[in-house]
Amino acid sequence: METLLMTKGLRKSFPSKTGPVQAVKGVDLCVSQGEIFGFLGPNGAGKTTTLRMLATLLVPDGGEARVAGHDLIKEPDKVRKAIGYVSQVGGSDRDVSAWEDLMLQARLYGIDAKQAGKRAAQLIKTLNLESVSARKSSTYSGGQKRRLDIALGMMHRPALLFLDEPTTGLDPNSRAQLWVEVKRLRDEGATIFLTTHYMDEADELSDRIAIMDQGVIVAEGTPRHLKQQVAGDMVLLGLNSENEKAINLLKAQPYTREAAMENGKIRLYVKEGEAVLPRILKLLDQESISLSSVTLSQPTLDDVFLRETGRTLHA
Repeated sequence: METLLMTKGLRKSFPSKTGPVQAVKGVDLCVSQGEIFGFLGPNGAGKTTTLRMLATLLVPDGGEARVAGHDLIKEPDKVRKAIGYVSQVGGSDRDVSAWEDLMLQARLYGIDAKQAGKRAAQLIKTLNLESVSARKSSTYSGGQKRRLDIALGMMHRPALLFLDEPTTGLDPNSRAQLWVEVKRLRDEGATIFLTTHYMDEADELSDRIAIMDQGVIVAEGTPRHLKQQVAGDMVLLGLNSENEKAINLLKAQPYTREAAMENGKIRLYVKEGEAVLPRILKLLDQESISLSSVTLSQPTLDDVFLRETGRTLHA
Protein backbone atom coordinates (compact mmCIF):
# COMPACT_ATOMS: atom_id res chain seq x y z
CA MET A 1 0.00 0.00 0.00
CA GLU A 2 1.33 3.43 -0.97
CA THR A 3 2.73 5.64 1.78
CA LEU A 4 1.18 9.12 1.57
CA LEU A 5 2.90 10.72 4.55
CA MET A 6 6.21 10.01 6.21
CA THR A 7 8.12 12.09 8.72
CA LYS A 8 11.48 11.58 10.39
CA GLY A 9 12.66 13.62 13.35
CA LEU A 10 10.20 16.48 12.75
CA ARG A 11 10.82 19.29 15.28
CA LYS A 12 9.39 22.69 16.17
CA SER A 13 10.14 25.19 18.94
CA PHE A 14 8.62 28.52 19.86
CA PRO A 15 10.28 31.43 21.68
CA SER A 16 9.24 32.37 25.21
CA LYS A 17 10.46 34.69 27.96
CA THR A 18 12.35 31.80 29.57
CA GLY A 19 13.82 30.46 26.32
CA PRO A 20 12.69 28.21 23.45
CA VAL A 21 9.79 25.84 24.17
CA GLN A 22 9.95 22.56 22.27
CA ALA A 23 6.41 21.86 21.03
CA VAL A 24 7.39 18.94 18.79
CA LYS A 25 10.51 16.98 19.71
CA GLY A 26 11.38 14.68 16.82
CA VAL A 27 8.27 12.98 15.46
CA ASP A 28 8.33 9.92 13.17
CA LEU A 29 5.06 9.10 11.40
CA CYS A 30 3.88 6.96 8.50
CA VAL A 31 0.39 7.14 6.94
CA SER A 32 -0.76 4.75 4.21
CA GLN A 33 -3.18 5.37 1.37
CA GLY A 34 -6.84 4.72 2.16
CA GLU A 35 -6.65 4.78 5.96
CA ILE A 36 -7.90 7.05 8.71
CA PHE A 37 -4.87 7.84 10.84
CA GLY A 38 -5.77 9.11 14.29
CA PHE A 39 -3.46 11.54 16.07
CA LEU A 40 -4.53 11.41 19.71
CA GLY A 41 -3.34 13.34 22.72
CA PRO A 42 -4.31 15.90 25.36
CA ASN A 43 -4.57 19.59 24.57
CA GLY A 44 -1.08 21.05 24.38
CA ALA A 45 0.56 17.76 23.37
CA GLY A 46 1.85 19.16 20.07
CA LYS A 47 -0.78 17.66 17.74
CA THR A 48 -1.90 20.87 16.08
CA THR A 49 1.68 22.14 15.73
CA THR A 50 2.60 18.90 13.97
CA LEU A 51 -0.44 19.15 11.74
CA ARG A 52 0.27 22.77 10.83
CA MET A 53 3.80 21.82 9.82
CA LEU A 54 2.53 18.99 7.63
CA ALA A 55 0.01 21.37 6.04
CA THR A 56 2.85 23.88 5.27
CA LEU A 57 1.42 26.48 7.67
CA LEU A 58 4.49 26.30 9.90
CA VAL A 59 8.09 25.72 8.83
CA PRO A 60 9.78 22.89 10.78
CA ASP A 61 12.96 23.64 12.70
CA GLY A 62 14.39 20.27 11.69
CA GLY A 63 13.68 16.78 10.46
CA GLU A 64 12.32 15.49 7.17
CA ALA A 65 8.87 14.86 5.73
CA ARG A 66 7.27 13.74 2.49
CA VAL A 67 3.59 14.47 1.98
CA ALA A 68 1.70 12.99 -0.99
CA GLY A 69 5.02 12.27 -2.70
CA HIS A 70 6.48 15.78 -2.23
CA ASP A 71 9.25 17.08 0.01
CA LEU A 72 7.64 19.21 2.71
CA ILE A 73 10.57 21.64 2.96
CA LYS A 74 11.60 21.89 -0.69
CA GLU A 75 8.19 21.60 -2.40
CA PRO A 76 5.59 23.27 -0.16
CA ASP A 77 3.54 24.52 -3.15
CA LYS A 78 3.15 20.97 -4.48
CA VAL A 79 2.21 19.75 -1.01
CA ARG A 80 -0.53 22.40 -0.73
CA LYS A 81 -2.07 21.32 -4.03
CA ALA A 82 -2.11 17.68 -2.94
CA ILE A 83 -3.73 18.09 0.47
CA GLY A 84 -6.96 19.29 2.02
CA TYR A 85 -6.91 21.02 5.40
CA VAL A 86 -9.84 21.59 7.75
CA SER A 87 -8.82 23.67 10.77
CA GLN A 88 -10.49 23.74 14.16
CA VAL A 89 -12.20 27.05 13.33
CA GLY A 90 -13.31 26.05 9.81
CA GLY A 91 -13.17 28.08 6.64
CA SER A 92 -16.68 28.46 5.27
CA ASP A 93 -18.12 31.87 4.34
CA ARG A 94 -21.14 32.72 6.49
CA ASP A 95 -22.65 34.98 3.81
CA VAL A 96 -22.91 32.44 0.98
CA SER A 97 -24.53 29.04 0.50
CA ALA A 98 -22.73 25.70 0.57
CA TRP A 99 -23.11 25.46 -3.19
CA GLU A 100 -21.61 28.92 -3.80
CA ASP A 101 -18.77 28.29 -1.36
CA LEU A 102 -17.87 24.98 -3.00
CA MET A 103 -17.92 26.50 -6.48
CA LEU A 104 -15.60 29.30 -5.32
CA GLN A 105 -13.26 26.73 -3.84
CA ALA A 106 -13.23 24.93 -7.19
CA ARG A 107 -12.26 28.15 -9.00
CA LEU A 108 -9.34 28.65 -6.61
CA TYR A 109 -8.00 25.26 -7.67
CA GLY A 110 -8.60 25.85 -11.37
CA ILE A 111 -11.41 23.32 -11.76
CA ASP A 112 -13.69 24.05 -14.73
CA ALA A 113 -17.35 24.88 -14.07
CA LYS A 114 -18.76 21.59 -15.35
CA GLN A 115 -16.48 19.41 -13.25
CA ALA A 116 -16.92 21.73 -10.27
CA GLY A 117 -20.70 21.36 -10.44
CA LYS A 118 -20.47 17.57 -10.50
CA ARG A 119 -18.01 17.52 -7.61
CA ALA A 120 -20.03 19.97 -5.51
CA ALA A 121 -23.22 17.96 -6.04
CA GLN A 122 -21.41 14.75 -5.09
CA LEU A 123 -19.99 16.20 -1.88
CA ILE A 124 -23.28 17.82 -0.90
CA LYS A 125 -24.95 14.42 -1.21
CA THR A 126 -22.14 12.47 0.48
CA LEU A 127 -21.99 14.85 3.43
CA ASN A 128 -25.78 15.12 3.83
CA LEU A 129 -26.09 18.82 2.99
CA GLU A 130 -28.78 18.59 0.31
CA SER A 131 -31.52 20.14 2.45
CA VAL A 132 -29.45 23.27 3.23
CA SER A 133 -27.17 23.65 0.19
CA ALA A 134 -29.00 26.76 -1.10
CA ARG A 135 -29.07 28.56 2.26
CA LYS A 136 -26.40 30.84 3.70
CA SER A 137 -24.12 28.86 5.98
CA SER A 138 -24.80 31.36 8.78
CA THR A 139 -28.11 29.50 9.21
CA TYR A 140 -26.47 26.06 9.57
CA SER A 141 -26.19 23.99 12.73
CA GLY A 142 -22.77 23.23 14.16
CA GLY A 143 -22.73 19.79 12.56
CA GLN A 144 -23.77 21.14 9.17
CA LYS A 145 -21.01 23.77 9.28
CA ARG A 146 -18.39 21.14 10.06
CA ARG A 147 -19.62 18.93 7.20
CA LEU A 148 -19.38 21.93 4.87
CA ASP A 149 -15.83 22.59 6.11
CA ILE A 150 -14.94 19.00 5.23
CA ALA A 151 -16.59 19.33 1.81
CA LEU A 152 -14.48 22.43 1.13
CA GLY A 153 -11.35 20.51 2.09
CA MET A 154 -12.31 17.65 -0.26
CA MET A 155 -13.42 19.75 -3.25
CA HIS A 156 -10.18 19.42 -5.23
CA ARG A 157 -9.89 15.66 -4.55
CA PRO A 158 -6.82 15.87 -2.30
CA ALA A 159 -4.59 12.85 -1.90
CA LEU A 160 -4.62 13.46 1.86
CA LEU A 161 -7.17 15.27 4.03
CA PHE A 162 -6.13 16.80 7.36
CA LEU A 163 -8.91 17.19 9.94
CA ASP A 164 -7.95 19.14 13.07
CA GLU A 165 -10.29 18.37 16.00
CA PRO A 166 -13.30 18.07 13.65
CA THR A 167 -15.98 17.48 16.32
CA THR A 168 -14.93 19.94 19.04
CA GLY A 169 -18.00 21.81 20.27
CA LEU A 170 -20.53 19.54 18.57
CA ASP A 171 -23.41 17.87 20.41
CA PRO A 172 -23.39 14.04 20.66
CA ASN A 173 -25.79 13.53 17.75
CA SER A 174 -23.79 15.80 15.45
CA ARG A 175 -20.55 14.06 16.46
CA ALA A 176 -22.02 10.65 15.66
CA GLN A 177 -23.30 11.87 12.29
CA LEU A 178 -19.92 13.37 11.40
CA TRP A 179 -18.22 10.07 12.29
CA VAL A 180 -20.47 8.34 9.76
CA GLU A 181 -19.55 10.86 7.07
CA VAL A 182 -15.80 10.63 7.77
CA LYS A 183 -15.90 6.83 7.52
CA ARG A 184 -17.88 7.10 4.30
CA LEU A 185 -15.18 9.33 2.81
CA ARG A 186 -12.56 6.73 3.77
CA ASP A 187 -14.65 3.97 2.21
CA GLU A 188 -14.80 6.00 -1.00
CA GLY A 189 -10.99 6.15 -1.15
CA ALA A 190 -10.01 9.20 0.90
CA THR A 191 -6.95 9.12 3.15
CA ILE A 192 -7.55 11.07 6.36
CA PHE A 193 -5.20 12.38 9.05
CA LEU A 194 -7.33 13.17 12.09
CA THR A 195 -6.22 14.99 15.24
CA THR A 196 -8.39 14.64 18.32
CA HIS A 197 -8.26 14.65 22.10
CA TYR A 198 -11.38 12.44 22.31
CA MET A 199 -10.53 8.80 23.06
CA ASP A 200 -13.85 7.48 21.79
CA GLU A 201 -13.44 9.37 18.52
CA ALA A 202 -9.95 8.00 17.88
CA ASP A 203 -11.09 4.49 18.81
CA GLU A 204 -14.20 4.62 16.63
CA LEU A 205 -12.71 6.20 13.51
CA SER A 206 -9.05 5.28 13.26
CA ASP A 207 -7.50 2.38 11.41
CA ARG A 208 -4.25 3.24 13.18
CA ILE A 209 -3.39 5.69 15.96
CA ALA A 210 -0.38 7.60 17.18
CA ILE A 211 -0.64 8.91 20.75
CA MET A 212 1.31 12.11 21.43
CA ASP A 213 2.30 13.67 24.72
CA GLN A 214 4.60 16.61 25.45
CA GLY A 215 5.86 16.74 21.89
CA VAL A 216 6.73 13.06 21.40
CA ILE A 217 4.95 9.93 20.17
CA VAL A 218 4.43 7.59 23.14
CA ALA A 219 2.53 4.78 21.37
CA GLU A 220 1.47 3.82 17.84
CA GLY A 221 -0.59 1.01 16.31
CA THR A 222 -4.15 -0.11 15.68
CA PRO A 223 -6.61 0.66 18.50
CA ARG A 224 -6.97 -3.07 19.19
CA HIS A 225 -3.21 -3.65 19.27
CA LEU A 226 -2.60 -0.72 21.61
CA LYS A 227 -5.28 -1.85 24.04
CA GLN A 228 -3.96 -5.43 23.99
CA GLN A 229 -0.61 -4.09 25.20
CA VAL A 230 -2.28 -3.07 28.44
CA ALA A 231 -1.99 -5.95 30.87
CA GLY A 232 -5.57 -7.21 30.87
CA ASP A 233 -8.79 -5.90 32.41
CA MET A 234 -8.58 -3.17 35.03
CA VAL A 235 -9.93 -3.44 38.58
CA LEU A 236 -10.03 -0.20 40.56
CA LEU A 237 -10.43 -0.67 44.31
CA GLY A 238 -11.31 2.05 46.80
CA LEU A 239 -10.40 1.01 50.34
CA ASN A 240 -11.43 2.45 53.68
CA SER A 241 -7.96 1.75 55.10
CA GLU A 242 -4.91 -0.54 54.88
CA ASN A 243 -4.00 0.35 51.32
CA GLU A 244 -0.39 -0.76 51.71
CA LYS A 245 -1.34 -4.14 53.17
CA ALA A 246 -3.90 -4.69 50.41
CA ILE A 247 -1.60 -3.80 47.52
CA ASN A 248 1.18 -6.04 48.80
CA LEU A 249 -1.31 -8.87 49.22
CA LEU A 250 -2.74 -8.40 45.73
CA LYS A 251 0.68 -8.12 44.07
CA ALA A 252 1.48 -11.61 45.35
CA GLN A 253 -1.53 -13.23 43.65
CA PRO A 254 -0.94 -15.24 40.44
CA TYR A 255 -3.76 -13.46 38.58
CA THR A 256 -2.28 -9.97 39.15
CA ARG A 257 -0.23 -8.65 36.24
CA GLU A 258 0.26 -5.10 37.53
CA ALA A 259 -0.74 -3.23 40.68
CA ALA A 260 -0.27 0.42 41.58
CA MET A 261 -1.76 3.24 43.64
CA GLU A 262 -3.73 5.85 41.71
CA ASN A 263 -5.31 8.85 43.45
CA GLY A 264 -5.72 6.93 46.70
CA LYS A 265 -7.11 3.80 45.00
CA ILE A 266 -5.52 0.52 43.98
CA ARG A 267 -5.39 -0.09 40.24
CA LEU A 268 -4.96 -3.74 39.21
CA TYR A 269 -4.51 -5.24 35.77
CA VAL A 270 -5.70 -8.83 35.64
CA LYS A 271 -6.60 -11.42 33.03
CA GLU A 272 -10.33 -12.23 32.73
CA GLY A 273 -11.49 -9.65 35.23
CA GLU A 274 -15.03 -10.99 35.60
CA ALA A 275 -13.71 -14.39 36.70
CA VAL A 276 -11.02 -12.96 38.99
CA LEU A 277 -13.06 -10.25 40.73
CA PRO A 278 -14.88 -12.66 43.14
CA ARG A 279 -11.50 -14.06 44.19
CA ILE A 280 -10.19 -10.54 44.89
CA LEU A 281 -13.23 -9.70 47.00
CA LYS A 282 -12.97 -12.99 48.93
CA LEU A 283 -9.26 -12.44 49.61
CA LEU A 284 -9.80 -8.93 50.98
CA ASP A 285 -12.74 -10.10 53.09
CA GLN A 286 -10.61 -12.88 54.60
CA GLU A 287 -8.05 -10.27 55.60
CA SER A 288 -10.79 -7.99 57.04
CA ILE A 289 -9.94 -5.24 54.52
CA SER A 290 -13.08 -3.23 53.79
CA LEU A 291 -13.91 -1.69 50.42
CA SER A 292 -15.57 1.61 49.63
CA SER A 293 -15.82 1.05 45.85
CA VAL A 294 -15.07 -1.49 43.12
CA THR A 295 -14.87 -0.85 39.37
CA LEU A 296 -14.14 -3.39 36.64
CA SER A 297 -13.41 -2.21 33.09
CA GLN A 298 -11.74 -3.37 29.90
CA PRO A 299 -8.70 -1.47 28.60
CA THR A 300 -9.26 1.83 26.81
CA LEU A 301 -6.96 4.17 24.96
CA ASP A 302 -6.81 6.21 28.16
CA ASP A 303 -5.33 3.14 29.86
CA VAL A 304 -2.72 2.99 27.09
CA PHE A 305 -1.88 6.65 27.72
CA LEU A 306 -1.78 6.05 31.48
CA ARG A 307 0.56 3.11 31.02
CA GLU A 308 2.94 5.12 28.83
CA THR A 309 2.92 8.44 30.72
CA GLY A 310 1.64 7.79 34.25
CA ARG A 311 -1.21 10.24 33.61
CA THR A 312 -4.66 10.03 32.07
CA LEU A 313 -5.61 11.87 28.89
CA HIS A 314 -7.94 13.99 31.00
CA ALA A 315 -5.40 14.84 33.69
